[in-house]
Amino acid sequence: MATEIKIPSVGESITEVTISSWLKKDGDFVERDEILAELETDKATQEFPAEVSGILSIKVQAGETVGIGAVIATIEAGSAQAKPSNEAVPVSVEVAAEPTKTGVVKDQIVPQVGESITEVTLSGWLKADGDFVSLDEEIAELESDKATFEFPAEAKGILRHVAKIGDTIPIGGIIAKIEVMEGGSAPIKSANVSVSVAPNPMPVAGNSYASGHPSPVAAKVLAEKGIDASSVTGTGIGGRITKEDALLAQKTTPVASTETQASASTNVYGSRNQERKKMTGMRKAIARRLVAVKNETAMLTTFNEVDMKPIMDLRAKYKDSFKDKNSVGLGFMSFFLKASAVALKEFPAVNAFLDGDELVFNDFADISIAVSTPKGLVVPVIRNAEDMSFAQLEKEVVRLAIKGRDGKLSIPDMEGGTFTITNGGTFGSMLSTPIINAPQSAILGMHNIVERPVAIAGQVVIRPIMYLALSYDHRVIDGKESVSFLVRIKQLLEDPARLLLEI
Repeated sequence: MATEIKIPSVGESITEVTISSWLKKDGDFVERDEILAELETDKATQEFPAEVSGILSIKVQAGETVGIGAVIATIEAGSAQAKPSNEAVPVSVEVAAEPTKTGVVKDQIVPQVGESITEVTLSGWLKADGDFVSLDEEIAELESDKATFEFPAEAKGILRHVAKIGDTIPIGGIIAKIEVMEGGSAPIKSANVSVSVAPNPMPVAGNSYASGHPSPVAAKVLAEKGIDASSVTGTGIGGRITKEDALLAQKTTPVASTETQASASTNVYGSRNQERKKMTGMRKAIARRLVAVKNETAMLTTFNEVDMKPIMDLRAKYKDSFKDKNSVGLGFMSFFLKASAVALKEFPAVNAFLDGDELVFNDFADISIAVSTPKGLVVPVIRNAEDMSFAQLEKEVVRLAIKGRDGKLSIPDMEGGTFTITNGGTFGSMLSTPIINAPQSAILGMHNIVERPVAIAGQVVIRPIMYLALSYDHRVIDGKESVSFLVRIKQLLEDPARLLLEI
């Protein structure tokens, strides 16, 4: 009797999936729980296992999109006899003591990961359903609108999946259960193992069904890098591409073949390739947040310019002695952080945020700094910047920038800021209107430093000028306050002695 293989529900808002690839061929014998195909939704890629053992008959081809509940294959019930017969040789194996079940089942609950985060998305399982897991072993990857992080097991035992890849789970929701075990090591199903001696050798890694196919987590990493899985060599079981393989993979530049070039029109002199990539969960979350800010705030931007010569002269004079004493360079960011902390104390509305019908004012300056990472722009926070010295600020900037570059920023690193500074000048931006980092009410935009002619004391001179932009929520901050705040920033930067003397 044939069993219909149907697409299961993979998330509340998901109505269809795409068969991204078949890992078994039509007519193959498959074992129960053996991976048949990879399914792709707008949230994640996941593996699809066989429900029974038998002969596979494929009904939907790779690349096709089908609805939830659709039949994509059938499996004609059978046994391993359907495969080429092998001679089984019983072998006696000495087995270590197995752990014993305690009868306790521990819920694996999504922890609190940030003040403003109410839900996370399960982006990938690192351990399969039914696997034995150790305490603190990483079992899954969760993704919020700010970061991706690994989720550890809270007990030793047998893992039972509750959530599916792509599911959105609220904070406090159950993602999995663990049948708690104690003593011994990972359980072994049987002490008597039958070793099958096949008349033909098993396929090597390069020919197995897993060869060249990435795991869900690896597929996500490769998609973010824009790398085709076919160009990556897998080191996992059967040649499967692991997360580590994906992290180490480098993108190569394709070279157009002679045949392709010849087929192009004679008046086309360059490549016309196109590439489509699904947005990552983080990119989609960032997009939603930015659109929400534009739609839900009364955002305006005011501009000013600052003469950077006093700061540049100060840095040139003291940068070597500063580095010798503090083991960190004296950059521009510490001046902007210090000036912002002073101005925020003088203009508390810029450091406030709207909560329902109430304005919440902060007597501390937790300043977020925008950091570009391979996964996108993130905003780690420097806490109590008003109490920090120039050296402390520079060290904190360097620490957070390195963590961001290495992908090691955590949720606590990025939660709770009261004001943001972003420096588009590092990429050559002359002027911009930065978007507020909600629920904050203002963001300061730095830009590139360009020598420009300016009038000073009736004379035209050339000075290094930076344009500044302050975007703010007009519901919280009046125009007078926003302009005065930016003027105060300008005053402090053009006369940095004020920062030292606090005047």
